[in-house]
Amino acid sequence: MRPVLRSFDHVGTWVFDLDNTLYPPSLDLWHQIDSRMRDFIARFLSITVEDAFRLQKEYYRRYGTSLRGLMLEHGLEPDEFLEYVHDIDRSALVPDPALGMALERLPGRKVILTNGSRAHAHAVLAALGLADAFHDVHDIVAARFTPKPTPEAYDAFLETQGVDPREAAMFEDLARNLQVPHSLGMTTVLVVPGGTAPVIREHWEHEGRDAPHVDHVTDDLAGFLAQIGPAS
Repeated sequence: MRPVLRSFDHVGTWVFDLDNTLYPPSLDLWHQIDSRMRDFIARFLSITVEDAFRLQKEYYRRYGTSLRGLMLEHGLEPDEFLEYVHDIDRSALVPDPALGMALERLPGRKVILTNGSRAHAHAVLAALGLADAFHDVHDIVAARFTPKPTPEAYDAFLETQGVDPREAAMFEDLARNLQVPHSLGMTTVLVVPGGTAPVIREHWEHEGRDAPHVDHVTDDLAGFLAQIGPAS
């Protein structure tokens, strides 16, 4: 029998992933980042684009990010990689006033926890009209390049931000990134694609929707937050 779902009555810190969570994956920003990672790896390792793509996906699944795999396996210095892969066209992003209003009504702190860079996060938030909606961004640099879903990534976040996980909620588009937060006591929410637009992802990225570490699932983040905000 599925355990009782955790509520939001006790939540004082709201933790949000960035890419494909605050905006729909159908906007395809991640595809741009994905392509630039492939091209960077091909150039960095002097291999074909096809081999770079396979290695990129292998490292992504094994290490949480392709960057982490490149650092551990090939001694990559991360700064150039982060700058290159996040140099993308964000014009598909438009202000989301409904999400901004829903976030504003949540009591307590709102923090971004991303495996991307702080610069990329701020650019995305600005494009969404959410530049003032969050108190801080905890990026891959703050995580000492140890990404979600590793326990160390969450430990670094909780320590740096001074968060009690038993009084926090985590919103993510990947179920595997919610397993550790749930084990620490967080209320977890999986944000899935809405509508009918096709979303191309690795098959394992779709797994875990019904896992016991996922308390809630929504395909409408703004609407979901609007419902829990006033009640809190």
